Amino acid sequence: MILVFEPSAIHFIPFPPHNPGLSEKDSMMTQPSASLLCVIMILLSLLTACLTQPVASSGGIGSVTVRNSNPGAIIAAAQNFFPRYGYTPAFGGDGISSVSFDKNSNQLANVLWGSYGDPQTIRVKVKIVPIPGTNDYRISPKVYTVSDRGEAGFESKRALIGLWGSEFGLLLKKVAAQASGSGAQ
Repeated sequence: MILVFEPSAIHFIPFPPHNPGLSEKDSMMTQPSASLLCVIMILLSLLTACLTQPVASSGGIGSVTVRNSNPGAIIAAAQNFFPRYGYTPAFGGDGISSVSFDKNSNQLANVLWGSYGDPQTIRVKVKIVPIPGTNDYRISPKVYTVSDRGEAGFESKRALIGLWGSEFGLLLKKVAAQASGSGAQ
């Protein structure tokens, strides 16, 4: 069986193509061998396995591990610290595995995101992910810019690239420090 790779799809040909100018030995030399394909598949599997990471180190830039805690304590700590930096609780988190906070952005942000008449809002969604086999949790920020906040049917939310999450690393470390040690619920 020969695999033919085309830009549109992969087709399986049940018989080798016949080229009258090549002998049978020469035509076999131009086809990739089964052992080469096996080696490529094994390497791809290993590469994929190397790219996965455990929950304890996941979440991207700005993520923090909270030791020996529970979601209630993490949310309470976040609700304690985020308002100190001008953020207000927002809808968008489910209150168990995430919580959200909003803050009005400045004029420069309005120009950057093309919102000249309506002020932009920065929304931070703090995701809470349990680390299996422990009482530890990984909290990570997901940052959005929101247009027309609070207007039913017109609110528009765009995710910002991962580097924005680094802005919340220190704040999440304070949340983790307060919530750590509160034990399982």
